[in-house]
Amino acid sequence: MAKLYFYYSAMNAGKTTTMLQSAHNYRERGMRPLLMKPALDTRDKISAISSRIGLRADAVGFDASADLLSLVRSDIVANGPLHCVLCDEAQFLSADQVWQLSDVVDELRIPVLCYGLRTDFRGALFPGSETLLAIADELIEIKTICHSGKKATMNLRVDDSGAAVLDGPQVEIGGNERYVSVSRAEFKKVMSGEARVGFTDC
Repeated sequence: MAKLYFYYSAMNAGKTTTMLQSAHNYRERGMRPLLMKPALDTRDKISAISSRIGLRADAVGFDASADLLSLVRSDIVANGPLHCVLCDEAQFLSADQVWQLSDVVDELRIPVLCYGLRTDFRGALFPGSETLLAIADELIEIKTICHSGKKATMNLRVDDSGAAVLDGPQVEIGGNERYVSVSRAEFKKVMSGEARVGFTDC
């Protein structure tokens, strides 16, 4: 039975690597996956997804106005049967787009696997993540580690000197140079000014 999955984590937990491995597994079994990503993620070409360890695959980029059910239907017409949809950076989906992906599951009977962050650098939910947490059939945490050794669940945005950024827009694209994943305890210490990023035990 097709389901809507949300694989979530803090930054740098290997979400994209996991997604690309899933796509490889489908292809290895003679099945066709469709890889998609929001055009908002500008770290790579819109038509490609790449992981920090060097894995890479072609993808379909889409903007905030895209109807993802229509996009998937068009892909099937153009390229034939589809066995899975995989969406990277799912936190950047709109609420409507998450519901459209649920239509891919419910109307087309195609499983959809979404990969993304749960919260932003202030500890608030992204719109896409909030909707996925509400309606996904399966929620799977991809775990990573705080510098202290505890499980990291939160994301800190840092400036060029490594100091935590406490204000700013919710979306600012970046990787290891802009974000650090930490435990909740460490997040609270840094946000309150009690500690600097990476300089205290959690």
